Amino acid sequence: MSFVNDDLALVLDVPVQVSVELGRKTMSIGDLIHLGPGAVIELGKAAGESLDLLVNGKLVARGEAVVVGEKYGIRITEVMSAEPVLTAANDGAAKVKTDAA
Repeated sequence: MSFVNDDLALVLDVPVQVSVELGRKTMSIGDLIHLGPGAVIELGKAAGESLDLLVNGKLVARGEAVVVGEKYGIRITEVMSAEPVLTAANDGAAKVKTDAA
């Protein structure tokens, strides 16, 4: 399902940085300079966990790794919603939850 609204058409040619994050690790500079060929860095995600697809550093989707010919790719399994999510509060009233919390 794909559509382009007239307002969106103005930015369709704007380049963005798309990256896929396999995981993250915080290390000290001391540990980092001791790395060499064959070193293994354990990442924070478990094997089989979804990969994060980021556009300009913002999470927009999740997916799974695939091999396409001789290259790696990502199969999108979940697209993050830009719409505010309604959550029920303790008193039963609805509250709007956004990423800007």
